[in-house]
Amino acid sequence: QVQLVESGGGLVQPGGALRLSCAASGINFSRTTTAWFRQAPGKERDFVAAMRQSASHIYYGDSVKGRFTISRDNAKNTVYLQMNNVQPEDTAVYYCATNPSIILSSIRRPDQYHRWGQGTQVTVSS
Repeated sequence: QVQLVESGGGLVQPGGALRLSCAASGINFSRTTTAWFRQAPGKERDFVAAMRQSASHIYYGDSVKGRFTISRDNAKNTVYLQMNNVQPEDTAVYYCATNPSIILSSIRRPDQYHRWGQGTQVTVSS
């Protein structure tokens, strides 16, 4: 059974940094596409970043490009989201998701991912 568990969320000041983790069991991250999404209250779930099976194929949402970095530790079977220079608009619940057979044109669509973690809250506030 596939299980994804996010951690690392919390309260951070504007301009600060946070690193989220997504640990997996039942699936090998090096054999699947893994993505981060976020959802603020009353808003749709938005694409943040994704990494294909090949760690060299990485994609970012426009609002986080240059500030957030997705990475993977194959030995720990964990995907990370390094969040730098966070802003109040980054406040949301962050989810990781995976789909081993997603096509590139669908990589930003949350409805194309079948496995989700429970989410971790990130709050950016002074």
